[in-house]
Amino acid sequence: MTPVEILDSLFPAGHDVTAEGDLLFGRGTSPDGRVVHVIGATARAPIGIDQAIRLSAAVLAIARSDDDAPILFLVDSASQRMSRRDELLGLSEYLAHLAKSLLLAEARGHRTIGLLYGGSAAGAFIATALACDTLVALPGAHPEVMDLASMARVTKLSIDLLEDKAKTTPVFAPGLDNLVSVGGVAEVWDPQRSLADQLATLLAATRDHDARATLGAERKGRPKAAAIADEVDAAARR
Repeated sequence: MTPVEILDSLFPAGHDVTAEGDLLFGRGTSPDGRVVHVIGATARAPIGIDQAIRLSAAVLAIARSDDDAPILFLVDSASQRMSRRDELLGLSEYLAHLAKSLLLAEARGHRTIGLLYGGSAAGAFIATALACDTLVALPGAHPEVMDLASMARVTKLSIDLLEDKAKTTPVFAPGLDNLVSVGGVAEVWDPQRSLADQLATLLAATRDHDARATLGAERKGRPKAAAIADEVDAAARR
């Protein structure tokens, strides 16, 4: 689905989302009248310092608004921008600032929901989609925290060995199915159904703690996460 198709399905009552280059900003209205803030990184473009600081500013403005409306973050990006300028100016700090802005918005009462409909990778993926309190995806999305070729260079392990491990250990492998298995993606939405209805169902569900460890344990993608999930549940009940 394209951003236009996604927005039309999410907000049949209308929206004012507009593009600034490869970024999206605006608000939509759900069928029940709920206002939803929308930001986005689109067109499989890399995220550099300029994009990161613009997105952060939008999130912080929402956090200051105190309207409690959820933030929907549409994601279809490449990795962080691999340029000398961005690296020398501290791109990692800009990406960390973006992630912390989303955490601040959540602490101020805004649900943050990432909708991964295309690609995303590495630091850009962590600072956008994974920094949201809930991440959902559409079929065909292809996330990569690190591709296997890069992982081989960093770990000095052979690509053949990593490919073998990826077959049985989802945390080693890129791709949507593996991210679902480890709990990183909470739901894969059905594009043949109303996205507005699926968003409404998600927003209606109570979220009292980070469920990723629990989902990873239940889906057997992170078998060691069961103990972590138990600790999180116990802390949430206290």
